[in-house]
Amino acid sequence: MHHREVTRKSREEAILLSLKKLDYLTRSQIQSIHNLKSDRNAQRVLKQMEKYVNVFRDGENVYYLNAAGRALVDCNKVRKSTGNVQHYIMRNHLYVAFNCPNTWQNEIRIKSEGLTKKDNVVCVADALFKKGDAYTIVEVDNTQKMRKNQTKIEKYRTLKQRGSFGMMAPSFIWITTTDYRREELLKLSQGLNTQVFTISDFNA
Repeated sequence: MHHREVTRKSREEAILLSLKKLDYLTRSQIQSIHNLKSDRNAQRVLKQMEKYVNVFRDGENVYYLNAAGRALVDCNKVRKSTGNVQHYIMRNHLYVAFNCPNTWQNEIRIKSEGLTKKDNVVCVADALFKKGDAYTIVEVDNTQKMRKNQTKIEKYRTLKQRGSFGMMAPSFIWITTTDYRREELLKLSQGLNTQVFTISDFNA
């Protein structure tokens, strides 16, 4: 096989594996993760891959695996162009912003056993990654009520107190929709090592 063809196949497989891991990616996110240089080049690369991906427009093109793409990278999750796609896009902004950590995992269940069953604490992080011995918890605040975020933050306080994250205290990264919600999340998170971004930080 010609060297250029090998390179193209390898790049395509890498992009499909990113879609398997991250569910939905915008054109600019794929461009950044896979260093596709110019907008024009990214569009050309993704056009060549149309037999493996579905695309719809939501501000910019959003891509996800179709049946052929799922078969190629052994992916069992079927995604559609409906549902809370923005949740995934927001989460993936953080994945890109923090340099695509290879320890990144989505939808991770964190549990602490209490003295009784009633005292058990279970929290599902939207994502987490580890740097050295320290965990970073990733949370997306898109459409849920602030009370739900408050409940989750209190659970994280308890998990931290119980040493569920090991010896090193975890840090928390949120992405939300408005400056007002950013301020509310920071107030609720007092005492925790927390950064809050808004979508506009990435859509500038």
